[in-house]
Amino acid sequence: MSDTTLTPGLVRPRPQRRRARGRARSATVRALGPVVLLALWWAASATGLLTPDVLASPAEVLRAVGELWGNGQLPDALTTSLTRSGLGLLIGLAAGLTLGITTGFTRLGDELLDSSLQTLRTIPFLSLVPLFMVWFGINETAKILLIAVATTFPMYVSTSSGVRNTDPELVEAMRSFGMGRLALVREVVLPGALPSLLAGLRLSMTLSVIALIAAEEINATAGIGYLMSQAQSYARTDILAVCILVYGLLGLTADIVVRLLERVLMPWRAPRGATR
Repeated sequence: MSDTTLTPGLVRPRPQRRRARGRARSATVRALGPVVLLALWWAASATGLLTPDVLASPAEVLRAVGELWGNGQLPDALTTSLTRSGLGLLIGLAAGLTLGITTGFTRLGDELLDSSLQTLRTIPFLSLVPLFMVWFGINETAKILLIAVATTFPMYVSTSSGVRNTDPELVEAMRSFGMGRLALVREVVLPGALPSLLAGLRLSMTLSVIALIAAEEINATAGIGYLMSQAQSYARTDILAVCILVYGLLGLTADIVVRLLERVLMPWRAPRGATR
């Protein structure tokens, strides 16, 4: 019997051929979902199934965007909200990265800090709003620190896990060549943990937008949350829809930024699903 003879009832294995999907086609497929939702929204508003007191139509929302942009309210609110979110995110990323390296790279740091941090991680950051108001008042400090707390722990968990998964043999080899601890972290540990770091960055950036929504409920006098509060008082569902869409676009932009970073920092890593 030759090597090419098949047992009856079996078929010759045929390797799956994967074709790379073009960028234009990929962008079209990604845009299909939002376009369908927008069409359904428009159709529901046009047929009267969705009344303006429930949710304004897409045309009314566009007019609200023009109104808010024309009088300067939307640019000012965006600047204020992005400043809060950006400062809180930077503090959270720095804290999470530092703590993650400390617990992941040193046994003493792990023994001293990890159990306490894991306990604090389970506390919902929304439950800290009243306490932060007592501690810091209703000024910008409470809002920024709330965002910082929310973004610290995803970065901490991802960094600690990535550092622990660094090849120990490679670390020992670099130590044997006389590489110092700081250089070891910078040249070996962090590059090896890069996929985990980017995953933590993605989670932290997404949470920074969620925490921003909660932070701007703390008696805000400026920002997207303040616009929402004012629109709620006057039952302006068009402005409420604008603010919700702005929050959504901020989250989408954060995700796109991390994807671009992945392509720049890890060019060898193919986008997920790109060849399916």
